[in-house]
Amino acid sequence: MLRFLFFALIVHPIVRVILGWNVRGREHLPQSGPAIIAANHNSHMDTMMLMALFPFAVLPKVRPVAAADYWLSSPTLTWFSYNILRAIPIERERQDKNSDPLASSVAALEAGDILIFFPEGSRGEPEQLSTFKAGLALLVERVPDTPVIPIFLHGLGKTWPKGTGLFVPFFCHVIIGEPLRWAGQRREFMKRFKAQMHQLAAQGNFPPWQ
Repeated sequence: MLRFLFFALIVHPIVRVILGWNVRGREHLPQSGPAIIAANHNSHMDTMMLMALFPFAVLPKVRPVAAADYWLSSPTLTWFSYNILRAIPIERERQDKNSDPLASSVAALEAGDILIFFPEGSRGEPEQLSTFKAGLALLVERVPDTPVIPIFLHGLGKTWPKGTGLFVPFFCHVIIGEPLRWAGQRREFMKRFKAQMHQLAAQGNFPPWQ
């Protein structure tokens, strides 16, 4: 109930009224899992924006994969991560070399969840693309029947960028691409993912990423 109230009373009014959004390709959003939503990452608001795309009936199955060193860094953030976001924590730098950082994500996909995944690994500079890491391909390789839906976000990097606590309203664009399927090779999969993300940016006539 707390999760429902948070999104109904706080997140949706922010993204729909205070910010405003233009969503293209909504027909590509999965209505059931397993599935992975893979997006560029420039803002504190990225996760909330992506979760707000889903109907309330689907939202219980939507879970962001979140950096443990940030989202579990305090008791308040830990409670919020587990109880409101239902986040799946992942270690960006493993302390135990024998641990499996993707184990919880794999289990969630096998249970039919829809994961939100940021292949850049962390928030980059506003409206600029960082290097995509291999984690996305590693995850899909382990659950190969899972579709990956690429989503390009624009505008949120100016709304609440990394390193600032200041929230500034900017109109945002969300462009959702057709699902990608695993074809057996990590490098080839990431190449296709990157190409599709650039195509989505081009559809919105946004400047080339640096």
